[in-house]
Amino acid sequence: MLAAARACLLASLAIVACGPAPASAQIAPPRTLDELKTETQARADRNAYPLIGLKPADVREALAHITNLDRDEWAAAWSAVAEKYEAQATAAETAGRNDEAQQDRLMAWRLYSFARWPTTNSPGKQQAYGKAIAVFAAYARRLDPAPESVRIPFEGKEIVGWLRLPKGVRPAPLVFTISALDSRKEDNVERSEAFIRRGIGTFSLDMPGTGEAPLKADIDSERMFARALDYLGTRPEVDAKRIVVQGGSWSGYWAAKLGILERDRLRAVVVQGGPIHGYFQPEWQRQALGTREYLFDLFPARASLYGAASLDEFLAFGPKMSLKTQGLIDRPSAPMLLVNGNKDSQVPIADLDLMLHSGSPKEAWVNPDGGHMGRSAAWPDGKIFEKVVAPWIARQLGLGE
Repeated sequence: MLAAARACLLASLAIVACGPAPASAQIAPPRTLDELKTETQARADRNAYPLIGLKPADVREALAHITNLDRDEWAAAWSAVAEKYEAQATAAETAGRNDEAQQDRLMAWRLYSFARWPTTNSPGKQQAYGKAIAVFAAYARRLDPAPESVRIPFEGKEIVGWLRLPKGVRPAPLVFTISALDSRKEDNVERSEAFIRRGIGTFSLDMPGTGEAPLKADIDSERMFARALDYLGTRPEVDAKRIVVQGGSWSGYWAAKLGILERDRLRAVVVQGGPIHGYFQPEWQRQALGTREYLFDLFPARASLYGAASLDEFLAFGPKMSLKTQGLIDRPSAPMLLVNGNKDSQVPIADLDLMLHSGSPKEAWVNPDGGHMGRSAAWPDGKIFEKVVAPWIARQLGLGE
């Protein structure tokens, strides 16, 4: 009975997949199991999000053991492949093959992280996430330079982050990276090498409502980021006058908001595929929750940010998050780069246009053929990051490209 219920929930980008629901809750049906498996393998074969870095053969092996849409079965299948890499890493390190062991740990982290994707809404996914964090910590300890695990007291809880600084640069300029709806701060640490080699440090946090963040997303949840900026100001190794905030997808919202509210403490911000106003409106959500651009379980992932228990509750909550409704978009901001694709079906391109034509002058990069985050076959995620985002950040920090 419980398995059937979980299967019904996973199958529901919409509540309607589980039976009768109010008309207001009707959205497009999700992928069937066969469609989901086919699309997952296709994305792995072309190294596309959210399977970037996973080996197609490993994906094929995991999918072969998934027979239904039960969330725990999903987590178990990917975790089983991850466990093989964990064992290989231990054996390789024992034999002195340290580079090989690191690569195996990296693959184990990626697989455990995908086992809990897009959100930890079942016991199996919660267990997979715990293993992902542990394996990543083992991987991180052996990076050069190794990131530091940081815990900042916050309202009786903790802000958990990773601080990674380049060698020989003190105080170091910094990119303050915020994870997205379904990524985690560890993903940003993994991608930090592009900054480290430019002499730029990174500080990586989970956004509200995800990962190890201490609070849900709400109209004032940016206060956790303000507290993190306070903390960075106490670290002499960090150049507190040269901090850039980078947000992608949902976390682009927090980057934009910080660019306005914390403009005196930030050198610049990157808003890539970020929601601003239209995204939060019920009419957009009813359309976007059925997008095939997202792999699966979009509604549960989005609802978990607020802790919304139903689609109607979720739709009612969203509008107050709008930066326009909050009276912020016309205010001055730190220098801002706006990035997205004209064909984004998850966040309306109109949100980028609204931000671009409001408040302080801004820069924008729009891919006419791009989907969410600007990605397309000609402009995959990595190319946008390496050719557009990272060079822009370096210039803002006075480091050329």
